[in-house]
Amino acid sequence: MDDAALLTAELLTRRWLPRSHPRVKRALVDAELFAQVEQRLGQCGLRWMDSIYADHVSVALLPAAQNTVMGEAGLNGNNNLDLPRDAQALLIVLWALIVLPKRERQTSRVEEADAGQNDFFPGAKPLPQAASVSPLVSYKALLEDYGAQLGKKLRLDTNLKLLERHGFIVRRQDEIAEGPLLDVLLDYDVLAPRILDGALADVLARERAAEESESNRPPALASQAQAAINTEANAAQED
Repeated sequence: MDDAALLTAELLTRRWLPRSHPRVKRALVDAELFAQVEQRLGQCGLRWMDSIYADHVSVALLPAAQNTVMGEAGLNGNNNLDLPRDAQALLIVLWALIVLPKRERQTSRVEEADAGQNDFFPGAKPLPQAASVSPLVSYKALLEDYGAQLGKKLRLDTNLKLLERHGFIVRRQDEIAEGPLLDVLLDYDVLAPRILDGALADVLARERAAEESESNRPPALASQAQAAINTEANAAQED
């Protein structure tokens, strides 16, 4: 069995693989091997899912196969994992709290340890690994800030276990970290504008206006951003 077949089998079996995996590393630099893997996945109605900002790769349905495989009800449900609406809302909240700040650090080439330090040539740095810049979310803070909107403690705990089982998050005692699929299967290009230009647009505009006027008491961006994400979570529940 060749490497293309083995890599395809591993992706189908494990659902995701780290970019450091030997066959994944080779596929990312070997155009012929990558084409063979894409061909074999395509024969199964699947496509390779990858992002330079994520530490893992995965697979997803080809658009042409979605209608047949998932059916209209599946597409209307927005997922093929049977996630309830409050779990989807929780997923959006965690994505916004983890991926948005992580992406900002990655694009500016800022490591967690370098925060607050100036760099004359940040663009010359290599892209930081996701694990080194991905923030952690406190479970207690999440419960306090969003528990009322997301079903309180019982529903929050249930949905966190569900998201962890599906690979979106990782629990570390009282902290919630990015899982293998959080920045791979959720489309940043779709979600980021909806949150930044939608839910957070007014907050960011007020913050910029406050900075320009050099106000002595600028608005508390964190608390207002939290309220904006609450609004986005409620909207996700109503969709």
